[in-house]
This record gives sequence, structure tokens and C-alpha cells, in this order.
Amino acid sequence: MFGSSTIMTGLVAAPGRHPAVPLAWTGLLLGLLALLLGAISGLGHRAGLWNFTTGFAVLGVAVLAGLAGLIASAIALVRLRRQRHRPPLRVAALGGALGMLVVGLPANQLHLGATLPRIHDITTDSADPPAFVAIAPLRADAPNPPGYAGEQVARLQLAAYPHIVPHFYTANRHVVFNEAVEVVRRHGWSLVASEPEAGRIEASAVSRWFGFVDDMVIRVADSANGTRVDVRSKSRVGLSDLGANAKRVESFLSEMDTQLN
Repeated sequence: MFGSSTIMTGLVAAPGRHPAVPLAWTGLLLGLLALLLGAISGLGHRAGLWNFTTGFAVLGVAVLAGLAGLIASAIALVRLRRQRHRPPLRVAALGGALGMLVVGLPANQLHLGATLPRIHDITTDSADPPAFVAIAPLRADAPNPPGYAGEQVARLQLAAYPHIVPHFYTANRHVVFNEAVEVVRRHGWSLVASEPEAGRIEASAVSRWFGFVDDMVIRVADSANGTRVDVRSKSRVGLSDLGANAKRVESFLSEMDTQLN
């Protein structure tokens, strides 16, 4: 390990020793800028400073900065690979890592958008999807209305998520209902309504980065096969949910199975 004075000496003196050192610093600065822009792109929308389209535009600039920083850092690493002084190499490596981080996440989102269906409403019962009641007024200004889009969405969901179906439990309806409420709370979703007699639970989930809101409705009912649980999760904005609603439904039902089976 180098002492702090040794590191600073290497960093300051390096530009005169090798022309690639400024490029390494450029890559690092671009990586830091990309990280900052990437963070505020979502946090600004979450704080109400701009709409999500502006946030995506800021994220696009972050990706470009991250890509430029990644390229600059990679070139610097190649040119500095025979340098005896480690600090410039560390600068280039850090810049490259930041660039990869900022570019990698949106790239993964684009991949999901290209491979998953362009739907934002997932339900275990497409023939009779649970309806939003208490949440419906909260979606009054949302681009995506609370109603179910119908057969086309059902076909796309069946092709992509054939395993998302109703779940049945041997426990009585009240036990299952109470457990469903507890699962909602453990996941940190905001409980909007809990109607035991109607067998309806409504909740909302907020994404950590952009603060997008997805709404859930859970229906618990008696059936010939035991207590039946149906779930529906729908985004308030966006054409594609990038699989978020399906994951939420899967997570909920998986935990219900763990607790009740």
C-alpha cells in the first residue's frame, strides 16, 4: 500500500510522465458525472421536480457520459498497463467501473423492454380480474386507467407468464385474508384498503429510483378447491412495466405459499 503522500505525488507527477494520465482523469470525471446525472434523473422525478420523460432524458445524457468515460478509461488502462506507478491505473480502473455501472443498468432495462411484452397490467384471473375500488380515485389522473384492457393483454401475459395463475389454500378464508395483509405489510407496500367481508385488499408499491407507483388488488374468496387467492398489479404510467408487476405478483404468491402450505 502507498502512503497518502506517495499517492498524491504519483497523481500529480504522472501527467508529465505519460500522456494517457489526463485521459484516465477524464474517464473518472465523466464516470462521476454520469453517476450524478443517473441518480438525479430518477430522484428528481420522485421529488416532483420534473416528469418521467424529462427524467429519462437526463438518464440518457448520463448513459452517454458513462459510455464516454468507459471508453476513455479503457484506452487509458491499455496505454498505462506498463506504468510503474499504480495511482494512474487506479484512476482509470475506477473511471471504467463507474462507466460500466451507469451504462449497465439502462442497458439491462432496454434488454428487458425488448424481450418482455409491452404490458403493465398483470393478473391471475384475466377472465374476471380483481377490480380496483379504493385505489380507483387515486388513479384518476394516471395515464393508465384502472380498468383491464382485455383479451389482447391476456394473450400477451399468457405467452410471457403462463405460471401466473390463482393459488388455492386449505386454510379458511379469514386466515388466508389475514396472512395476505401481513405479506403486504412485510413487503413494505402501502396498504390502501382492507375489507375482510368483501375479501379485498388494495395496496400501492413505489419504486425506489424514479418513484413510479404500481397498484395491487388482492381477492380472497371461498371456492370448491379451497380458499382462492387472485392478485392483480398494474402500473399507473408507462406502456411496459419491464416485468415489475409480474415479479410483484410472483413474490406475493410465493410468500403466501411459504406461510400457508
